[in-house]
Amino acid sequence: MRTAVYPGSFDPMTNGHLDVVQRAAKIFDRVVVAVARNDSKQPLFTMQQRQDLVAACVSHLPNVSVDSFTGLLVDYVAGMQSQVIIRGLRAISDFEFEFQMALMNRKLNEHVETIFMTPKDTYTFLSSGIVKEIAKLGGDITSFVPLPVQAALKERLHPSGTTYFV
Repeated sequence: MRTAVYPGSFDPMTNGHLDVVQRAAKIFDRVVVAVARNDSKQPLFTMQQRQDLVAACVSHLPNVSVDSFTGLLVDYVAGMQSQVIIRGLRAISDFEFEFQMALMNRKLNEHVETIFMTPKDTYTFLSSGIVKEIAKLGGDITSFVPLPVQAALKERLHPSGTTYFV
């Protein structure tokens, strides 16, 4: 069984993330979406909330599971009996960072390969940070994130109901 790990902070998951997961699920027998703790970021949602949101977004994909991890990605990947990391590339600006990370991961574990996937062109401008900013300002995010994320953002950012989306 070929297992791929798609790591990220997913705070929150966007349609671009979901597009990559769906396409990876067609290529691999099993895809694990691994929600990471990133100490350099201040997440809007807790790790458990992010994991639950991702699970709701991928529930229609039978060969996709959701997990969380801390520590080195290559150690997590090896623990999942996988040798493949999936990383999404939106723009050329992502490439330099992702390339460095792929080389470092290969140095840490030469048996782990990184595969870069690009989302559909309609999602290349999307990032979780941009989505959160639009949502905070009451903008329409319905075409940027799956329905469970729309509802969670509305509840988290606009509990009184003052918003333009959902």
